[in-house]
Amino acid sequence: MTAISNTTALSDAPAASGTSNIPADIVQAFTPTGVLRATINLGNPILATRDASGAAAGVSVDLACAFAQQLGVALELIVLDSAGKAVDTVSQEAADIGFFAIDPKRATGIAFTDAYVLIEGAYLVRDDSPLREIAEVDDPRHRVTVGLGSAYDLYLTRELQRATITRAATSPTVVDTFLQTGTNVAAGVRQQLEADARRLGGLRLLPGSFMTIRQAMSLPRGRGEAAQKLLATFVEDMKRSGFVEQSLARHGIEGAAVAPTSR
Repeated sequence: MTAISNTTALSDAPAASGTSNIPADIVQAFTPTGVLRATINLGNPILATRDASGAAAGVSVDLACAFAQQLGVALELIVLDSAGKAVDTVSQEAADIGFFAIDPKRATGIAFTDAYVLIEGAYLVRDDSPLREIAEVDDPRHRVTVGLGSAYDLYLTRELQRATITRAATSPTVVDTFLQTGTNVAAGVRQQLEADARRLGGLRLLPGSFMTIRQAMSLPRGRGEAAQKLLATFVEDMKRSGFVEQSLARHGIEGAAVAPTSR
């Protein structure tokens, strides 16, 4: 699933505090096609979902709109169903900014800001599973289902030494795939797993989290240090001003924390 929205006019963007005149060469670095192209990942409900009209909405959309406003350019949203597709789109310079979990494997093609939101990664099992603790998951008898190319996939591929990892096509399909294929554990965003447990029944989350995801903005690494610095400063301003906190509240997001500002 790939859908590209109509270009968003500046008047439609949420207001960003602390806007300033930005040198033309830096604006050009962000907008080689004349508009700011932002990938929006619907695979993580903390970042974005579709509203009643079918349009993408969420904290990542609000930040994209605010950054376009700061640059003084129009915005084009490239709406995708997984983080892996969104990362590839930015890495290949088919988009100008994205919203991803910080991970060293992704850093070869894209540059990250500091985190703006912290999200928990959790495990889900069937009610009759013998598993009670996170530490019990990494066992050669267990298969763990994750979303292909997600932050959880990248992290657990490094961290799990004995369990087998299987991959669903996207993060939103992890629990359905886990049930259909008979694996032992589903891994993903806590809020997504909680929603699936309510929807399907007979499922429970293991207590605690196996990782804290640091969700950041990013841009193609080749856009230059000045562009990277501007985006990093923007994120810090959005945290400090309360913009991120207010956006999460406006979209009814619970369980995600605003990341601390960088010193």
